[in-house]
Amino acid sequence: MNTNINKAKTIAFVVHPDKKAELIEWSYFNRNLLKQHKIIAEGEAANILQGTLNKPVTTYLMGPYEGHTELNTLIDNGTVDAVIVLWGTDETPLQRNGLRSVMHAALEADIIIANNKTTANFIITSPLMGEEKEEQAEPYEIKKNNAA
Repeated sequence: MNTNINKAKTIAFVVHPDKKAELIEWSYFNRNLLKQHKIIAEGEAANILQGTLNKPVTTYLMGPYEGHTELNTLIDNGTVDAVIVLWGTDETPLQRNGLRSVMHAALEADIIIANNKTTANFIITSPLMGEEKEEQAEPYEIKKNNAA
């Protein structure tokens, strides 16, 4: 499988309504890193990110069924490089199924998935986020920092 890893990533956000304050805080703290990438999110999360980052954010459909279906299509088409999920534990069965479908699509497409702020922090601060590479069957080599 060939996976294109673009220098400027397209990062999709899936945010539970109860996590809006967390999204504001996290995106504001990481705004300089996030501004380097294309951001897509649904509805209110897109509005929050656009305001926090002071840059246009692409919006995909709202709703646990329609939004997740559109996001799955974007993932399947190779449009999305990473998915950041900020989710609560009190989701409805429809939301849970939609989230599972997004996770499945991301796994099938072999793209980055962050399921919480800690993992998202590791991903967006990784030196690999700024690299462009076409990955072949062999694993991606991590460059060692020789500065001690």
